[in-house]
Amino acid sequence: MAKVGIIMGSDSDLKVMSKAAAQLEEFGIDYEMTIISAHREADVLIDWCTTAPERGMKVMIAGAGMAAALPGMCAALFQLPVIGVPLAGSKLDGMDAVFSILQMPPGVPVATVAIDGAKNAAILAAKMLAMSDPEILAKLDAYKKDMKEQVQAKAAKLEKVGYEEYLATK
Repeated sequence: MAKVGIIMGSDSDLKVMSKAAAQLEEFGIDYEMTIISAHREADVLIDWCTTAPERGMKVMIAGAGMAAALPGMCAALFQLPVIGVPLAGSKLDGMDAVFSILQMPPGVPVATVAIDGAKNAAILAAKMLAMSDPEILAKLDAYKKDMKEQVQAKAAKLEKVGYEEYLATK
C-alpha cells in the first residue's frame, strides 16, 4: 500500500503536523513521520528522502517555518510530489515560510497549502493517491459528503433557533 511521508524540522512543529497524521489515519492511509533538520542533518535528510520510495512513499508532506528549507530539499531529493506546510511561529507569523516554499526554482516544484495547513496537506496527499486507488477515492467522497451534511445541519440549526441562541451554544 502507498504511504505518505510526514517530515518536520523540529519537535515544536509536531502540534501542527500531527493534524496531517490524524487526517491520514481517518482515511486509513499509512504514513511515516519523522523530525529531521535540513540545516543540521543534511546527510540524514538525503538518506531519508532518497530511500523513501523503497519504503513505499508516494507523497511527502514537509512542514517548515522561517527559512523553510525542508520542503524544497525534500523536493530536490524525492521525485514524487512534495506538499509544503508553512508553519507560523516566527516574528513574521509564517509569511517568511510561505514565500520560501512558494519560490522554488524551475524543476523543483513544491505544492503549498495555507500556514499551519497540515490537515489540508493530508487531504491533498490523499487526493494524489486516490488517482490510482479507488478505495481512497471512496473515502474522499464520503468525507466531502460528511462536510456538506455538517454545514447543512448548522444552517438548519441557525434557522431554527436564531443567531443569538446559536452563538450561545458555541
